[in-house]
Order: sequence, then structure tokens, then C-alpha cells
Amino acid sequence: MTGYAKRGLGIFIAGVASALLLTACERGDDSGSAATATAAAEPVVLTALVWAPDWSEEMHRVADAFSLKHPEVRINLQFMIGNSVEENLKPRAATDSLPDIVSVNANPYTATLVDQGLLADIGDTQAWGNMLEVLQREWTSPGGRRYGIPSGVATTLIYYNRDMFDRAGITAPPADFESFLAAGAALRKAGLVPLALPGGFPNMLGNGPFSYGFANQIAAKVPDWRTRIANGTLQLDNADGAAIFARLRTLVEQKMVQADCLRAGYDTTLRQFADGRAAMTFQGSWAAGTLMNARGMRVGVFVPPWNDKGQPLKPVLGSETGFAVAQHSGARQRQAAVQFLDFLYGPGMPIWQAKRQNIPPFRVIAADVKGDPALFALVDQMTRDAAASNAPGLYYSVLPVNTIEVLHPLLQAVLSGSQTPARAARLLQDSITEQARLSAR
Repeated sequence: MTGYAKRGLGIFIAGVASALLLTACERGDDSGSAATATAAAEPVVLTALVWAPDWSEEMHRVADAFSLKHPEVRINLQFMIGNSVEENLKPRAATDSLPDIVSVNANPYTATLVDQGLLADIGDTQAWGNMLEVLQREWTSPGGRRYGIPSGVATTLIYYNRDMFDRAGITAPPADFESFLAAGAALRKAGLVPLALPGGFPNMLGNGPFSYGFANQIAAKVPDWRTRIANGTLQLDNADGAAIFARLRTLVEQKMVQADCLRAGYDTTLRQFADGRAAMTFQGSWAAGTLMNARGMRVGVFVPPWNDKGQPLKPVLGSETGFAVAQHSGARQRQAAVQFLDFLYGPGMPIWQAKRQNIPPFRVIAADVKGDPALFALVDQMTRDAAASNAPGLYYSVLPVNTIEVLHPLLQAVLSGSQTPARAARLLQDSITEQARLSAR
């Protein structure tokens, strides 16, 4: 082979090698682009852990409607169990394994999770922008992070059967605890069960009788009660503290409650009232859809009269359980989770609010919101009264989370008679003091 031929062959081989290398690079680029496109095409899967004891079916419908509109996102929906949101959160928070979307309460425990970086700031959502200002403050952590959207304005009320009140000769809702017991006696005389109470579900005992006892016996007399809970100096080992628990026990002693009270759960109690087997029930505003339309009955509501005779009745107000987004989720997951929250409180809201008929947490309420005008008006008046006295708050939920776990069995023990009100008050005080000491470390 001549030197020219050799040079020509070398040039040819080099050209072929370059072409092969270029082809390989192009194929590599195509492969990378294809991988990126495939990743982008893969659906985002969101895990949601939800507290919805009376609207799980509606939550499924919301998730299905969202996925229909956003086929690139799938919702893996799970539901909390047990007596509280916090007992579901604690093990997951401890291992930084919170789901992408999670039910939370506006309380010191959740605020701590936020400022530890476990929950994302969702203040840029449309839902946050429309929230009542008082609720925005409640859902902002000490570090300034806006961490959740509540399902609604929350309070607990006495729902009552107007026809049963008429039968017992009761002409007006009772205005204090003494007249409440007198109404119960009149109902018993008429052959009726006065009050359906979920003694088997301590969450409602806390949100109901305990919160109103605390509001009227403690918060009304100790203006800095929040500070005292935080620093562990709140005094409950006294007559006022014992009175919170004593009034709960009185409901049993005065035969105000149903025979199976200690075994009755949340759903059981709702059915007892809706079926006409009790004249009253102590329930949240979140249950209005079930209770206000119970079997065509004429149903009214009044503020639980846990005040002493001659003393003003203190309202109990706050936020329903709401929704937050986990910070540890990937950027696509967080973006999709925020998108879901805006859907939940936007196009998806009629799906669940029409069933619950609760009080929306927004400044501007959509025209298709469902609910009883009298109940909405009552809560509106309670809100104005609370704002004037700086008294709102579901007092049960602002306790330290570990204290709530102490309180639950105390409430049931007092209800059953196995614990005295005075001893329960002392144990509650001890827990508050201990939690403050641990937090100060």
C-alpha cells in the first residue's frame, strides 16, 4: 500500500470513527432526552393522610374529581384513626415521614413542626389569601410560616329537637348551667333522653364540655391563661379547675345522658339524635349537615350554657382541623399538593361542604355554600362576642399535645366516676407544668 493510500485509508478510518462517535453522542443525547421526557410524563403520586371521621366518602369524591381534571396527579388517600389528629402525626413527625398532604390542627404542637421545617409555607395559595384574618393569625407559626388551611370556623354547640322541647314545656333554650339541668329534668319527666353525649370518643368530650368548662371557669377569670399554659403556672388545683370536671360528672349524676354514654362513639351519638332518641346532643359546627336536617325534625342550636347563673356565657371558637403540606416532599409533589388544596377549597368545596354544611373559613363565601341560616347567624354573633372579649379558642386544642393524651382518659374516668373532679384537675395541672418544664430544656 502506497503512502498516499495509507494516508487516504487513515483519513477514511478517522472519518468513520468520528461519525460513529457523533452518532453515539446523538444517541446518548436522545436517550437522555427520552429519560427526561419519561420522568416528566410519569404521574405525580401524592399520599394524603386525612382526618375526616364523618366525610370520608366526600373526600374520595374530591380526590377523584381532582385526578379527572389533573390526570398527571394521583392521590393515595388514607384516613386517620384513633382519638386525635396528633396521635396520628407524632410517630410520622418523629421519623420525618409525614405524607405529602396531612390533616393538622392549629396548635402549639403543629407550630413546632412548622418551625422545625417539617411543613411547608402555603401562604401563596388562593385559599390562604381568602381566609379570615383571625384564622390566618391562628395558622401562622411563631417563625412566621403560614402552614395550613382549616376546613372551617369551629365551635361546639347544643343541637336540640324543638318538638321535644315543646313536649316537655321548655319555651326557650337554657341560659346557664342551672337552667340546663332544669331543662334536662323536664325532658326526663316527659319520658325523653335529655342529651346524647359521645363518652366513648374523648376528642368530643374535650372539644365540648371541657372547652366550655375551661372558657367559663378559667379563661374568663385568668386573662393570661395562654401564657400560663406555656410557662406551666396555670393553677387548676382549685375549685374552678375542679368545676370543669364536676360539670361533666353532673351530666351522669343528673341522668342527663343516654344509658350507653360511656360506650357511645362519634357516629353512634349522631345517629341517636338524628333518629329522635335524644332531645339534645353536644356536637361541633362541622356536624351541622347531619344534625340540622335530621329526618325532617325541627332542629335548633344554642351556645352550651356552662356559665354560672348571673355570669356572662363565654363562647368557644377556633378552627376546624385543616390541611398542610410536607416540606420534605419533592418540588413536584409540593407543587401538586398545593394545587390540590386550592382545588379542595375551590371547585371541590361544594362536594364536601354541601354534606357537612359547616362554616367556611373565608372572607368571601361562594353563593353555593350550604347551611342553616340560624346556625350561621349564631356563630357570627359568637365571633363578634369573642372578638370583643379577646376570648376565642378551642381551649382543649391549645393544650400541649402530651397533656391532651393525659386529659383524654381523665375525662372518661370522671364521666364513669372512677376519678374525682378535684383529682383530675390536679393531674391536669401537673401535666401542664411538666410539659412546660420539658419545653424549657
